[in-house]
Amino acid sequence: MKLAELSKQPQLVKVTIDKKEIVEKYGEEIEFHIYDRQPLDVFTKLANAEKDMSGVAEMVQDLILDENGKKIVTEGNVLPLDVLLECVTLISDKLGK
Repeated sequence: MKLAELSKQPQLVKVTIDKKEIVEKYGEEIEFHIYDRQPLDVFTKLANAEKDMSGVAEMVQDLILDENGKKIVTEGNVLPLDVLLECVTLISDKLGK
């Protein structure tokens, strides 16, 4: 196989927050979208997220998207901390596979 065959445009994939505590608190599962492929600098930030939380906030704004690929976290719009942390966890799990 040639490396060029693996190169393709990123696709939006749905991610579902189904953690029991969050579903109980908000009344249902919560969905968001991410692109299935990310630039290398995003993976570096994810790998260092526990050591450097300052980069996580900026990174999250670019990764958490709606079904149309538009950013959910924008200036003036923030997520509850429990939901945000679960998003970061699920993004790390999803992109790490």
